[in-house]
Amino acid sequence: MDKLNFLTAGIPASAKKSSYEEGLKVLDELGLDGLEVEFVRGVRISDVSREVLIKNSKDYVFTAHAPFFINLNAKEQDKVDASIRRILETAEVTNDFGGYSIVFHAAYYLGDDKEKTYNTVKEKLALICSQLEEKNNKIWIRPETTGKATQWGDLDEIIKISNEFAQVLPCVDFAHLHARSNGEFNAYDDFCMILERIGTEIGSYALNNFHAHVAGIAYGAKGEKHHLNFEEADMNYKDLARAFKSFDVKGVVVCESPNIEVDTNILKEYYNSL
Repeated sequence: MDKLNFLTAGIPASAKKSSYEEGLKVLDELGLDGLEVEFVRGVRISDVSREVLIKNSKDYVFTAHAPFFINLNAKEQDKVDASIRRILETAEVTNDFGGYSIVFHAAYYLGDDKEKTYNTVKEKLALICSQLEEKNNKIWIRPETTGKATQWGDLDEIIKISNEFAQVLPCVDFAHLHARSNGEFNAYDDFCMILERIGTEIGSYALNNFHAHVAGIAYGAKGEKHHLNFEEADMNYKDLARAFKSFDVKGVVVCESPNIEVDTNILKEYYNSL
């Protein structure tokens, strides 16, 4: 990508109707760059919505969040199969409407150690990438850094898995990292360290094709509780924007605050002021 794009996590709340057509009008009014399609409970999209996204894919950046019911380390084979299918379906639909990348929460440890869980996730991602390659689907597949210690997906794991497959890159959720560590990863130097590691350990192309999530977030000893608006939280979005600018990050940053377009606009305006 040639710049950092600022996306809302879903259709803006102020849209007159909860439709992509009306949502894009809000993005246009605010000067925002696109949105992340939220496949929360299943990969379902109407023909009308699909056509709206296809029609506007040259003017806006679209990404997608796969359904939350994904666990590549599930103990029941039917749950693993369903998880793989949901990721593949998300990749297929998103590729159809001209999307940039998809993100997902990959797994839970479920009592397994980190190495065993990592190898299981790697095995399942190999199957996913193989099937996408057969269909010539080259969309970025992005496991996301997660917000609780019970979930697979700390920074080390996400960086490591991204080096295993050409089609896999991180989705760095900075709010999740902040919550998972119970308040760490929240200063300019912390953000720079994360970006430096990604650029060094994966390659500069990972910073030129970046995908980030950010929001205010409530957290405790066990990690993430729920998202908050920036003004209600301690998430240091200004230093994060400064780090993005310092590393000339290109790609997308998706704001998941409850007020969606308000905080996305705040973040973009601050970034542009630097």
